[in-house]
Amino acid sequence: MTSPVADIKKAQRPRRSSRSFLRSSELRILAVAVILCAYFETANHDFLLTSASLQNLSQFIAPVAIIAFGEIMLMIGGEIDLSAGMVFAFAPFIMHFTHEAGLPAWLSVIAGLVAAGVIGFVNGAVTVYLRIPSFVTTLGTLFFVNGFTLTISRGTPVSPPEDGLFAEFMGAWGYSEIIWAIALAVIMHVLLRHTRWGLHTIASGANLLGASEAGIHVRRLKLGNFVLAAVLAGLTGTLECFRISSIDPQAGGNQIMFLAVAAAVIGGTPLAGGSGTIVGGLIGAAVLGILSDGFTLIGINAFTFNMILGAAILAAMIFNIHVVRLARKGEL
Repeated sequence: MTSPVADIKKAQRPRRSSRSFLRSSELRILAVAVILCAYFETANHDFLLTSASLQNLSQFIAPVAIIAFGEIMLMIGGEIDLSAGMVFAFAPFIMHFTHEAGLPAWLSVIAGLVAAGVIGFVNGAVTVYLRIPSFVTTLGTLFFVNGFTLTISRGTPVSPPEDGLFAEFMGAWGYSEIIWAIALAVIMHVLLRHTRWGLHTIASGANLLGASEAGIHVRRLKLGNFVLAAVLAGLTGTLECFRISSIDPQAGGNQIMFLAVAAAVIGGTPLAGGSGTIVGGLIGAAVLGILSDGFTLIGINAFTFNMILGAAILAAMIFNIHVVRLARKGEL
């Protein structure tokens, strides 16, 4: 016979498992992704079983996810970058012009990323040192960078460097973008969860005053995260231009920025800051990709996708806030 204490512990195991599941934003959104995959595969058997469909899905997920990683670092600290979609278009043009000036392709890519980093530095410096809300700061740079890109490009698309294997590595091969996204997800996860930089970012987002009093350089953290977010946005634009073999001044824009923020929110990063996960952002981007690709295959238009995207963001926020409240009360 088992003891009463053992019986109680055995009875509590399923409850503990359900609590762990509810508390884990990654597991919750992963379950949603699996359910969506099952539904769309049932509705249309070409959803996951063809190479073309998988490639299309990966090419939607990757750019949204990479930009989301930078936004997550900012959102955890209570900030946001609205200019990411315009940096997405700006960095490839700097790459193009420097390559035309004689730099090798790999060095011109670095030049584009450095230019993106400068924009991130400006965003961070204005926000941190002049104490302007990041929403206002990056809204201003959004318009400035967009206008600057259209001016230097004269509104005309150009071609990226044609450099065989390098182009394949940078996005021309169908699956290279998703490989970049997964590799960056691993790096960013380690940065956020296993380094002082990431842990201090979380601490400053959860309690800004307490973090400052504990000796954490909050301004330096925020400035660095703005630069990181801009560089990731520039890298995403560079990968995309190699994929489509064109550098378009109208590429990216607000659409991809808002999709990245949506992926972060759906993945469990609250806009108020203090918590968030890179893995959740990757899975959130996957959910958006599954919805977009699935709706296209079953014949539902883009307007309906936007409606469901809005509902998904609201549902994710309401659910996450409710779970946090229950956890604080000790009911989870």
